[in-house]
Amino acid sequence: MGRLWLFPRSAPRSLFKGLVVLWLAAVSADLCGPVAAAAEALAVGKRAAIVRLEGMITPFTPSYLERKLETARSDGAELVIIEIDSPGGELFSSMRIAQMLGDVDWAETVAYIPGAGAHGALSGAAFAALGCDRIFMGGAAAIGDAGVIQSDGENAFRYVPEKERTHVVRTIRDLAAAHGRPAALAEAMVEKDLDVFKVRNKRTGAETYMSEKELAAAEDGDDWEKGKPVEESLGKNFLEVNGARAVELGLADGNAESREELCKQLGVAGQPRVLQWTAVDTVVLVLNWPVVTGLLFIIGLVALYFEMSSPGLGMGILIAGLCFALFFWSRFLGGTADWLEIVLFLAGLGFLALELFVLPGFGIAGLSGMLLLGASLILASQDFVIPHTGEQLATLLTTLSVLTASMLIFFVLATVMSRYFGSMPILNRLMLQPPAAHAEQPEGKAADEPALGDLGVADSALRPAGRARFGHRMLDVMTDGEFIDRGCRVEIVRISGRRVFVAPAKEDGASGAGP
Repeated sequence: MGRLWLFPRSAPRSLFKGLVVLWLAAVSADLCGPVAAAAEALAVGKRAAIVRLEGMITPFTPSYLERKLETARSDGAELVIIEIDSPGGELFSSMRIAQMLGDVDWAETVAYIPGAGAHGALSGAAFAALGCDRIFMGGAAAIGDAGVIQSDGENAFRYVPEKERTHVVRTIRDLAAAHGRPAALAEAMVEKDLDVFKVRNKRTGAETYMSEKELAAAEDGDDWEKGKPVEESLGKNFLEVNGARAVELGLADGNAESREELCKQLGVAGQPRVLQWTAVDTVVLVLNWPVVTGLLFIIGLVALYFEMSSPGLGMGILIAGLCFALFFWSRFLGGTADWLEIVLFLAGLGFLALELFVLPGFGIAGLSGMLLLGASLILASQDFVIPHTGEQLATLLTTLSVLTASMLIFFVLATVMSRYFGSMPILNRLMLQPPAAHAEQPEGKAADEPALGDLGVADSALRPAGRARFGHRMLDVMTDGEFIDRGCRVEIVRISGRRVFVAPAKEDGASGAGP
């Protein structure tokens, strides 16, 4: 006995029509869905940004690239094209760039090496290209030749020993393998004695490129059949190939002779924004030069000394603040400073202020303040704490030299300022000259005007600047370097512009210097 179906009388015909309609709808969805999705993707495309990486790679290049990547991310870029035209440069900066590009997880990264470029992606720039998800090159563009060299003090350059290349070899192999590129070819860019061969797996038919030592170490080495060598790796040469050859070897994903052709292949929507070197980047670079850094230190310290010599919020503190703000700003954008250095610098200023205006003498607080200031300036000038390489040691010595020279020049200028600033031509016009600036108190002078020989009492400790009371009037005063305790009688010995210099009153005998 068959199955029983409970349907209305018109159910068979209505059911058939309904099934036909549902079938047509399903077929239409299957056919039209991909077409509609493709049309939508074509219409929308990928939002892209182009970041120019050109010229020598220096310790400032990673921070430049990091800023541009952050800008691209803020713009909502789904595709970041790193347009490379560089002969390479500093090793660790190149490796840092490659790691930075490999860590980008919010967009796809594409290295583009145009054939019209002067350099291509050579040496350290090859690391940057291998760190990207995909590589496109112009037919005449070049990639490779990443031999590690250094100066030995006698000859201009020499290749580093094998032991020092181990980390570099592992890094470049990992970069290539992470994106499915032949690791042996990448290694041949930094190892001139490495011969690479095209090999074929006899069981699976897969083809790739391996070196002799890789074949010997492979567990399935017997399954690989060695073919022709890669010509560019022979003859003790660092591997370097053009765009067409790179695609053939699997190092690059395609060829494109222009930005427009590249964007078309990648499905980029509209005109991508080009992020390149700007005036701000130039200012940051100039401010990081040792000579300019030294000038900032000197001007800032002299301005601070001038402000402390004439207490009160004035041009001195503003100029000093501007100099040190420019220093830390350039180091922030240069990638060597962080908030720790700012905290150390402010803490150092706080300790010095505590020592000068609160605590007697010069002790732990003053010494700690100077150490904190020095540490903040040194750490802000480098991206390491303890040097581990010759280059890092050279950077530390340069920083110490700049800081030491700046302090010596500052002490000389401070000595000159304290004695002769008020009488220097042109400079003396920057300050108002009171009626009794260089003469004995004349008859009929106003009662509130300070004059030579006036006696008063130190209202605060003078180290060397502070305040003293002369009758009913309170004046900002300073000594010629000696410390005078609060409450000691003082005498005006010199007036230079707005600055009033005092010394212990003669009737008080010995100096009232603090401990």
